[in-house]
Amino acid sequence: MNKKLDDIFRRMFAAFGPQHWWPGESPFEVMVGAVLTQNTNWGNVERAIGRLKQEGILSPQAIYEIPLSLLSSYIQSAGYYNIKAGRLKNLISFFVEEYEADTEKMFAEDTEALRQKLLVIKGIGPETADSILLYAGHKPTFVVDAYTQRVISRHLLIAEDADYEEIRALFMDRLPCDAALFNEFHALFVKLGKTYCKKKTPLCQDCPLNGL
Repeated sequence: MNKKLDDIFRRMFAAFGPQHWWPGESPFEVMVGAVLTQNTNWGNVERAIGRLKQEGILSPQAIYEIPLSLLSSYIQSAGYYNIKAGRLKNLISFFVEEYEADTEKMFAEDTEALRQKLLVIKGIGPETADSILLYAGHKPTFVVDAYTQRVISRHLLIAEDADYEEIRALFMDRLPCDAALFNEFHALFVKLGKTYCKKKTPLCQDCPLNGL
């Protein structure tokens, strides 16, 4: 199993090179992006974050204090903006009240303990929590998304109906506990999924993993 995961990584990296994820000017901006990217593409998230910057409220205290309705209007481009505004408020309230809006203080906490705290926040599921931990906090946890599940199930490493934690454990238990590796691996799965391992019309013949 370890060898197959290693082969998958090496083939993807040879084909695509480093992905330089996650785009963001600060750990806090990455946290915000992790919520806004739920069920939408990154281009829409960039527009929403740009609007928050334009309005001068891309800061913990500003988002903590801004009325929910106004925050919703600023992030409309991200879709589901009323729901996401509430989720973002929940995350930032936790961040401000629990850690005094200090990312260093927050990410100094034990990874699994912090993960469990994040999962309690309404609207923060496993993928969002792990994205915050890995990409904002550089904590060694593997992010699972639809692209990851699609690729590894098609290569018979996991059942098609496997749940999030089962897929995450596949990587956590078989790879070195290395945040940089987890970062690159997940980003490469996204690139492969978008380019070749498409949901309805996979381009298997041209895929870097063909024949594996």
